[in-house]
Amino acid sequence: MKIPKVSSGRKSKHPEKDLFKAIATIQTADEAKRFFQDLCTPTEIQAMADRWQVVAPIKAGKPYRQIYEETGVSVTTVGRVARSLSLGEGGYNLIYDRLEKNQHEK
Repeated sequence: MKIPKVSSGRKSKHPEKDLFKAIATIQTADEAKRFFQDLCTPTEIQAMADRWQVVAPIKAGKPYRQIYEETGVSVTTVGRVARSLSLGEGGYNLIYDRLEKNQHEK
Protein backbone atom coordinates (compact mmCIF):
# COMPACT_ATOMS: atom_id res chain seq x y z
CA MET A 1 0.00 0.00 0.00
CA LYS A 2 1.23 3.46 -0.89
CA ILE A 3 2.09 5.67 2.08
CA PRO A 4 0.33 9.06 1.83
CA LYS A 5 2.68 12.02 1.40
CA VAL A 6 2.09 15.49 2.73
CA SER A 7 2.13 17.94 -0.15
CA SER A 8 1.78 21.68 -0.43
CA GLY A 9 0.38 21.37 -3.98
CA ARG A 10 -3.24 21.33 -5.08
CA LYS A 11 -3.62 17.59 -4.57
CA SER A 12 -6.63 16.36 -2.66
CA LYS A 13 -6.16 15.41 0.96
CA HIS A 14 -8.78 12.68 0.49
CA PRO A 15 -7.98 10.79 -2.73
CA GLU A 16 -9.96 7.67 -1.76
CA LYS A 17 -13.02 9.72 -0.86
CA ASP A 18 -12.68 11.57 -4.17
CA LEU A 19 -12.47 8.26 -6.04
CA PHE A 20 -15.58 6.91 -4.33
CA LYS A 21 -17.45 10.13 -5.13
CA ALA A 22 -16.44 9.76 -8.77
CA ILE A 23 -17.65 6.14 -8.82
CA ALA A 24 -20.94 7.21 -7.26
CA THR A 25 -21.62 9.47 -10.27
CA ILE A 26 -21.61 6.53 -12.70
CA GLN A 27 -25.10 6.16 -14.15
CA THR A 28 -24.96 3.18 -16.52
CA ALA A 29 -23.11 -0.10 -16.97
CA ASP A 30 -21.51 1.35 -20.11
CA GLU A 31 -20.23 4.36 -18.16
CA ALA A 32 -18.88 2.01 -15.48
CA LYS A 33 -17.12 -0.10 -18.10
CA ARG A 34 -15.51 2.95 -19.72
CA PHE A 35 -14.42 4.43 -16.39
CA PHE A 36 -12.96 1.21 -14.99
CA GLN A 37 -11.20 0.38 -18.26
CA ASP A 38 -9.46 3.75 -18.04
CA LEU A 39 -8.82 3.48 -14.29
CA CYS A 40 -7.72 -0.15 -13.96
CA THR A 41 -5.49 -2.63 -15.71
CA PRO A 42 -7.16 -5.62 -17.39
CA THR A 43 -5.78 -7.82 -14.60
CA GLU A 44 -7.33 -5.59 -11.91
CA ILE A 45 -10.70 -5.67 -13.67
CA GLN A 46 -10.50 -9.46 -13.99
CA ALA A 47 -9.68 -9.81 -10.28
CA MET A 48 -12.71 -7.69 -9.34
CA ALA A 49 -14.92 -9.60 -11.80
CA ASP A 50 -13.72 -12.90 -10.30
CA ARG A 51 -14.63 -11.73 -6.80
CA TRP A 52 -18.06 -10.54 -7.89
CA GLN A 53 -18.69 -13.73 -9.86
CA VAL A 54 -18.47 -15.88 -6.73
CA VAL A 55 -20.80 -13.84 -4.54
CA ALA A 56 -24.01 -15.54 -5.73
CA PRO A 57 -22.72 -19.13 -5.38
CA ILE A 58 -21.34 -18.36 -1.90
CA LYS A 59 -24.68 -16.88 -0.85
CA ALA A 60 -26.37 -19.99 -2.28
CA GLY A 61 -24.24 -22.11 0.06
CA LYS A 62 -22.19 -23.91 -2.57
CA PRO A 63 -18.94 -25.48 -1.35
CA TYR A 64 -15.79 -23.50 -2.14
CA ARG A 65 -14.28 -26.36 -4.15
CA GLN A 66 -17.42 -26.59 -6.31
CA ILE A 67 -17.33 -22.83 -6.91
CA TYR A 68 -13.70 -23.16 -7.98
CA GLU A 69 -14.54 -26.02 -10.36
CA GLU A 70 -17.44 -24.08 -11.89
CA THR A 71 -15.73 -20.68 -12.18
CA GLY A 72 -11.97 -21.21 -12.08
CA VAL A 73 -11.74 -18.65 -9.27
CA SER A 74 -9.24 -19.86 -6.67
CA VAL A 75 -10.48 -21.37 -3.42
CA THR A 76 -8.43 -18.70 -1.63
CA THR A 77 -10.30 -15.91 -3.41
CA VAL A 78 -13.63 -17.63 -2.77
CA GLY A 79 -12.73 -17.79 0.92
CA ARG A 80 -11.79 -14.12 1.02
CA VAL A 81 -15.07 -13.11 -0.60
CA ALA A 82 -16.99 -15.35 1.81
CA ARG A 83 -15.20 -13.73 4.74
CA SER A 84 -16.10 -10.28 3.40
CA LEU A 85 -19.71 -11.35 2.97
CA SER A 86 -19.93 -12.31 6.62
CA LEU A 87 -17.42 -9.99 8.33
CA GLY A 88 -16.86 -7.13 5.90
CA GLU A 89 -18.43 -3.71 5.57
CA GLY A 90 -21.60 -5.06 3.92
CA GLY A 91 -20.82 -3.77 0.45
CA TYR A 92 -21.13 -7.08 -1.37
CA ASN A 93 -24.45 -7.79 0.35
CA LEU A 94 -25.80 -4.30 -0.26
CA ILE A 95 -25.17 -4.38 -3.99
CA TYR A 96 -26.11 -8.04 -4.41
CA ASP A 97 -29.44 -7.49 -2.62
CA ARG A 98 -30.11 -4.32 -4.62
CA LEU A 99 -29.50 -6.12 -7.91
CA GLU A 100 -31.67 -9.04 -6.82
CA LYS A 101 -34.49 -6.65 -5.87
CA ASN A 102 -34.23 -4.81 -9.20
CA GLN A 103 -34.25 -8.10 -11.09
CA HIS A 104 -37.44 -9.23 -9.34
CA GLU A 105 -39.18 -5.91 -10.01
CA LYS A 106 -38.74 -6.29 -13.77
